[in-house]
Amino acid sequence: MTAVAEHASTSGPAVDVLIVSFNTAHLLDRLRQSLAHMATCGLQLRLLVLDNASSDGSGSLLRSGFDCDVFIQNEKNVGFGRANNQLAEHARGDYLLLLNTDAFVSPDTLTVTVDYMQRNPRCGIVGVRLTDEEGGLQPSRRTFPTPITMFLRRTGLHRVVPLESARDDLARDHSAVVGCDWVPGCYYLVRRAVLREVGLFDPRFFLYFEEVDHCRRVRDAGWSVVYLPTTSVVHVGGESAKSVCALSTEREVPVLQLESELLYVRKHFGARGLALHLCLLLAGDAVLAMKDFLRGRGWRRAAGRSSSTRTSLRLAVATHLGSRPTR
Repeated sequence: MTAVAEHASTSGPAVDVLIVSFNTAHLLDRLRQSLAHMATCGLQLRLLVLDNASSDGSGSLLRSGFDCDVFIQNEKNVGFGRANNQLAEHARGDYLLLLNTDAFVSPDTLTVTVDYMQRNPRCGIVGVRLTDEEGGLQPSRRTFPTPITMFLRRTGLHRVVPLESARDDLARDHSAVVGCDWVPGCYYLVRRAVLREVGLFDPRFFLYFEEVDHCRRVRDAGWSVVYLPTTSVVHVGGESAKSVCALSTEREVPVLQLESELLYVRKHFGARGLALHLCLLLAGDAVLAMKDFLRGRGWRRAAGRSSSTRTSLRLAVATHLGSRPTR
């Protein structure tokens, strides 16, 4: 947008702002106002935008209403990770900021996060405090999922099993600057040197788990991932995902999430880990079904608990045991 472009000649660090849009036309006016905050931050900014085959006119609004340094119009929805990879090929700055169309920055957010990166040269990725529209905290510093922790959280047993890595992320301290496993991708500041060494997202993840996998690879390469509570971003959450559900009965968001889960588990825990994960899904369904029955919800509700396991088993076959995506 114009306000961003006008400050491209300042002497601060260079930041490429990457925005992927999919059917969020109703949020673009607010996004424009949010981006205007960045125009006064004294950084060298470039705006790189990709529309992922929206059907609501988002592409036209972005092309005409935002002064993009790079604009890409995809003919089909290639997914969140692949779309950001497309934009990253055009990045030139010291840092890349991946910003969702449903994430709205505070006036100081970009300067605070870039300043932290400048002062901490081994910090590879920074995330910030995320809130909903009413100011309620969203999980902003996350722990890496494992087959065991996913089972415990899904069944609610994490409340009684004293496993630190299975704790609810919202129950963790969000008031201090801290290194963490991963941060959500709605506001995701990445050092350019990290991309040269590690790359950006694994294109196998169409939606979900791409930033989990990326942070894991970044940490394995010796960089830190840091959560900063000193600035915040309002994250509406799930707007593009709602469009996926509305547009496709075959590719509902839960199915996309389960597929990415299988791909992630196979990649980082191997075939044995995937087998354990599938067994724990089955055991989890049994635990949840028993809970439903004991709470008087009836056998019909209890029997319906097997749907996620059936879907996961079907996807395990479709993905060749989590080794390749279905799209």
